Amino acid sequence: MSVFDLLKNKVQNSEKKYQIVFPEGNDLRILNAASQLSLANIIKPILLGNTEKITNIIRKNNLAFNELAIVDPIHYKSKKAMVQSFVKARRKNVPQADIAEILNEPNYFGTMLVEMGLADGMVSGATHSTAETVRPALQLIHTSEGMKRVSGSFIMERQDEKYIFADCAINLEPDSATLAEIAYQSVQTAKMIDINPKVAFLSFSTKGSAKGDMVTKVKKAAALFHKEHPEIPADGELQFDAAFVPAVAAKKAPASAIKGQANIFIFPELQSGNISYKIAQRLGNFAAIGPILQGLQKPVNDLSRGASTQDVYNIAILTAAQALLRDENNEA
Repeated sequence: MSVFDLLKNKVQNSEKKYQIVFPEGNDLRILNAASQLSLANIIKPILLGNTEKITNIIRKNNLAFNELAIVDPIHYKSKKAMVQSFVKARRKNVPQADIAEILNEPNYFGTMLVEMGLADGMVSGATHSTAETVRPALQLIHTSEGMKRVSGSFIMERQDEKYIFADCAINLEPDSATLAEIAYQSVQTAKMIDINPKVAFLSFSTKGSAKGDMVTKVKKAAALFHKEHPEIPADGELQFDAAFVPAVAAKKAPASAIKGQANIFIFPELQSGNISYKIAQRLGNFAAIGPILQGLQKPVNDLSRGASTQDVYNIAILTAAQALLRDENNEA
């Protein structure tokens, strides 16, 4: 079963109907995906924008919905309450007149709907930059309890093979503590798609075969992770072949807890992660699903501005699945 079929089944079979907000409500790709998601009873879409304009586009393109909410940030009746919630969430003094203006911007408004519990997650980026999507989330939703940073992972899928690569999108030069945190966040993503996590902290060295600050950083990250999460199989520093090929692991790292069977790969810095996922995608014919934003209290995900309707559909399902995982973790 593909990643998105798995996640769709989980979301559809959940007791809750998840509400996902789309700040770019007048984009036809968004509307087509939202229609499909609504008719399949997967999520309830919340579209942001001018109600009349969005309604006209829906009518012109003969789109149908089972459930749909259209909200115009400029004429939102509960704006005063949202301003007060913004002050609390922002944790910084901002003049209320400025806040009201900020909340006219769809990404900030959509992020506040998520922060206030009026939506379960947000998907944006079809017409906005990554910074315009991610910045409001960092300012208003913040990181999960115990987390200091947000990271970006990719689910790499090829037929029945599924792996997590991180960080491939956010942290340029993570230190040891950050690498350990990225690993934990990636474990949560792995659990969402039913991967039994085995974490490899990657390096150009395996168990002291080379020396240097880069190697020491990765080794310390693995040690930190093991100390904090001893129940999760993990090892490092490891070269990729020692992390992935059991026969190589038996020679290079015979005592390794993951024995060459890693499925979560933590890269020592952003450059390596980004290059590696693209190599796997282009030469290995893996589907690269992401970047998936990890470490936020509530899910927000970024689309490419070249995204298709199918991309929007898929990322909305993934965002709802993150909200479902969060609810399950809170209940545990």
